[in-house]
Amino acid sequence: MAAAAATTEAPADIQENPLLSLNPASIPLFDKIEPKHVVPGMRAILKEVEEQLDALEKNVKPTWAGLVEPLERLQDRLSIPWGAVNHLNAVKNSDDLRAAFEEVQPDVVALSLRLGQSRPIYDAFVAIRNDEALWASLSVAQKRVVESELTSAKTSGVALEGEAKEQFNRIQQEIAQLKTKFQNNVLDATKNFVRIVTDPADVAGLPPSALGLAAQAAVGKGHEGATAENGPWAFTLDLPSYLPLMQHCRNRSLREEVYRAYLTRASEGEIDNTPVIIRILQLRQEKAKLLGFKSHAEVPMQWRMATIESARKLVDDLREAAYDISVKEHEELKAFAKEQGAEEADDLRQWDVTFWGERLREARYELTQEELRPYFSFPAVIDGLFNLATRLFDVSFQPADGEAPIWHPDVRYYKVTDSSGATIASFVLDPYSRPAEKRGGAWMDGICNRSRLFAAPGAAARLPVTHIVCNQTPPVGDKPSLMTFNEVETLFHEFGHALQHMLTRQEEGLVAGISNVEWDAVELPSQFMENWCYHRATLLRIAKHYETGEPLPEELYKKIVAAKNFRSATMTMRQLHFASIDLELHTSFDPEGSESIYDLNSRVASRMLVLPPLPSDRFLCSFLHIFAGGYDVGYYSYKWAEVLSADAFAAFEEAGIDDDEAVKATGHKFRDTVLGLGGGKAAKDVFVEFRGRQPAIEPLLRHTGLVPEPLAA
Repeated sequence: MAAAAATTEAPADIQENPLLSLNPASIPLFDKIEPKHVVPGMRAILKEVEEQLDALEKNVKPTWAGLVEPLERLQDRLSIPWGAVNHLNAVKNSDDLRAAFEEVQPDVVALSLRLGQSRPIYDAFVAIRNDEALWASLSVAQKRVVESELTSAKTSGVALEGEAKEQFNRIQQEIAQLKTKFQNNVLDATKNFVRIVTDPADVAGLPPSALGLAAQAAVGKGHEGATAENGPWAFTLDLPSYLPLMQHCRNRSLREEVYRAYLTRASEGEIDNTPVIIRILQLRQEKAKLLGFKSHAEVPMQWRMATIESARKLVDDLREAAYDISVKEHEELKAFAKEQGAEEADDLRQWDVTFWGERLREARYELTQEELRPYFSFPAVIDGLFNLATRLFDVSFQPADGEAPIWHPDVRYYKVTDSSGATIASFVLDPYSRPAEKRGGAWMDGICNRSRLFAAPGAAARLPVTHIVCNQTPPVGDKPSLMTFNEVETLFHEFGHALQHMLTRQEEGLVAGISNVEWDAVELPSQFMENWCYHRATLLRIAKHYETGEPLPEELYKKIVAAKNFRSATMTMRQLHFASIDLELHTSFDPEGSESIYDLNSRVASRMLVLPPLPSDRFLCSFLHIFAGGYDVGYYSYKWAEVLSADAFAAFEEAGIDDDEAVKATGHKFRDTVLGLGGGKAAKDVFVEFRGRQPAIEPLLRHTGLVPEPLAA
């Protein structure tokens, strides 16, 4: 009955449907959109866009005004409201919203397919490309638009006819449904697991912050009167709950229980993602063959800097640099555990590694995550982050709560201004974990692009808006959110993505901000921003004790820097394992063959990981990145972009990272190239324009401790 209710709205009320409207900044009315609005609202928008598409196909002309501008208008009309529905499905998930989303999704996919396969539009783009005089008159960004649309049409099946086209469209519809199912299954599996602990002995070792969060969760589960000191405590598979337990809980059997639950999420019963994965892989392969490619990997590689071969070479080069060191790191961990009298020292298992790794970090550097938390309250961190962006890019940030519609009371709204005080962008920030309705992880996405086509009267362009979503530790009691250092890095990371969207100088909406940036370059700004978390002056501006206002002691700063590359080879090999699995699944793996996806995981892990996977390992069933998040044949891009970001940060080191004028000049150059040019210029050319040369891998190896730092002159 709930599903039916989600679709009900009288036709006379359609003009009042909040999904059809935006606020003056082009932000959807998130505070008013309810599940019941989704189906009628989206169907009204789809009808409107279809009519615009009919008119465009009938009257299309191979000119900018006769093709690209009306195309951008109809794409924008569809993408903003559908983006809002997708977004709410991720941050305010409910049964009714799922039902509404799944009802209308096939219609959205069908229209997207029709648009991508439109022969009149494709032929008009071909005509523009072949008109030498017209082509010469276009800007670099406009040429990128044309080339991108031609590539998109080809990978959307524009050349297919008859049964092949029908088959392609059926595949695309089914893949869209399966990706949604995969994501929902992971959310449900994460939400369904709760471990209530009543014996204080079972939570020995856990810090007060983790116990406070667990007691707060227990209250939410109906255990009135739960306290951090006396319990009961509720532990979930949401990262702010799961990770502290794995790091600090002395009860080995409890660690094992929760680890196995985390590792096997969405792998059993009605929410088993195993058949979903197999079907996705089959369909991707079928689609690739219809398009004339040998494997699915060749399809998304049309949108990458790398080739399959160069992506594999990067993985192999980094493996050569990191694997032997990761073996040494594991032996050090075993030796340390043995020194501490651990019975499991000679046979450390996966649920032991994080625990003993944290003990070794504490012993080696006399540093704990918990003693850092009081210095990283969310208000202080966000202020410090804004100050850094002001120093680097000459922009400012003003809280503007109440000026934009939001979906939860914790959500914040900010405006971005340039050096003259003019507003140039804005963003919405949803910082805290809400496991009952919000999917895990952290992400950024655009709400609307900068575009001259949608400029307000007297303005040069519509201003870009983005949202940033994190899942950091929420406030507990009367304390603010006290962040782990990893959560600080995550916020910096996502803010880097947002900066590229907001500080774009492009006015062609189809290539502004993050739009049309090659997938393996899109992580450059985000990973670049993470580097500043270890810069002394930056960190000391951020880290202030939430009660006293005292800055982070110099001794603690030195310990943070010393511990920066603790077990970095192990972490590198973990990322390379994920990247290799992704490449293998989408190049050589046969989903209908005798080797299972879990056999493949074990085979790849034997080359990449010191500890072989457990027989019950089902991490692929929650690998959202490649089965629901758009990172298929793209996980390597984290390391590819890390090469770019480390080399970009090296430019600041070479200029003089503590020289304010040098940092300002280099920051402005980064803003005007990497952030400003966005998808309007090929990523390899953007990097060269900033750095003056091709990227080099050495800064990454140095920053991650895989090669020694050069001696100071």
